[in-house]
Amino acid sequence: MTDNITPITPNAADDGWVRTWGSSPLAPADALEAFTDATLRQVVRISGGGSRARIRFTNEYGTAPLTIGAAHVGLAAPDGGVQPGSDRVLTFAGKPNVTVPAGAPILSDPVDLHLPALSKLSISLYLPEGMETCTSHGLVVGTGWSIPGDAVAAPALPANAVPLPVRALISAVEVLPGAPAKAIVVIGDSITDGFGSTPGADRSWPDFLAERLTEHGGSAIYVSNQGISGNRVLNDGLGVSALARFDRDVFATPGLAYVIVAEGLGDLGISFAPRDVDGPTAGFLENFPGAPVTADDIIASYLQMIARTRGRGIRIYAATLTPCEGTDIFTPECERARQAVNDWIRTSGAFDVVLDFDAVWSDPARPSRIKDGLHAGDYNHGSDAGYKALADSIDLSLFS
Repeated sequence: MTDNITPITPNAADDGWVRTWGSSPLAPADALEAFTDATLRQVVRISGGGSRARIRFTNEYGTAPLTIGAAHVGLAAPDGGVQPGSDRVLTFAGKPNVTVPAGAPILSDPVDLHLPALSKLSISLYLPEGMETCTSHGLVVGTGWSIPGDAVAAPALPANAVPLPVRALISAVEVLPGAPAKAIVVIGDSITDGFGSTPGADRSWPDFLAERLTEHGGSAIYVSNQGISGNRVLNDGLGVSALARFDRDVFATPGLAYVIVAEGLGDLGISFAPRDVDGPTAGFLENFPGAPVTADDIIASYLQMIARTRGRGIRIYAATLTPCEGTDIFTPECERARQAVNDWIRTSGAFDVVLDFDAVWSDPARPSRIKDGLHAGDYNHGSDAGYKALADSIDLSLFS
């Protein structure tokens, strides 16, 4: 449905703040080191700009309090540096350090910093003490480094820096725009997360959407990507289920006006995957516990998301599920369930708008398979061109 769209006004309680970048927190990978007496410097590209900024740090999967000894933010320069004159000290209730309780996030105090749309930020935090667990985000399509000692104020990346394997301890950037702005939150799986795109190049489809919104004069619409690779709607796996994280990753977003649901294919793929104990999927499926789900189960979960979102006066859109023939988990049963879910998304009228990603990616000669050139070589995730095609298919007037 695209007719008679009523303008959305973000929650006045947000006081004008809008989330311009997001990364859904996850439990740490087993191989992640415990950082001690180290600085983590990470680069993120925001969507819309502003005149003030604050950073949301996260210890939500931590098993003990997290001490941040110092933190800085500035405009990123090439090769891990910080642009001269842009470095700002971050404080917490006026203090340069803070202890974050286990299981909690924390917002820095706002700092004055002119941030153009699509600018890259350098965020550095010093960890004087060890951590039992490091809340992180497994897929990193940006850049980050670990540096021995306190290097938060270093204008250039020290020579002893080593690459970070994850996005660590940062979950959001929020800004105060010069004029009223609204946020889109995309909740999804690896296709939203940008798996298969060029690392460090900001080539996920939400990244491309943010670029289009800025280039077409829609810089008052910001984008927060809450995709998790391997995530599912109904069962936990890589990250808690979308239904379980919906309040945290969607409704806690300042300036929220639009939600895009782009998830469900993983549920069906895992549910209908071949169960041969000696087959190629055996080890992979061990990461995804829980009972199999059906197309009707996915539809019921969508109705839950719709009810919870509409109750807050927020518009909710859905992306159809993309093809996956050619992957190890593909089966004809999964394809029938995918088609059933997509038919419901397209015809039920339950969502405010349908984004037909299936139509964008499907090969007309073989609709259960992604067109050559649009996938990353695995017949499941997008190439840079594939993700750009998804973003280009979205009517920007849906966010006016």
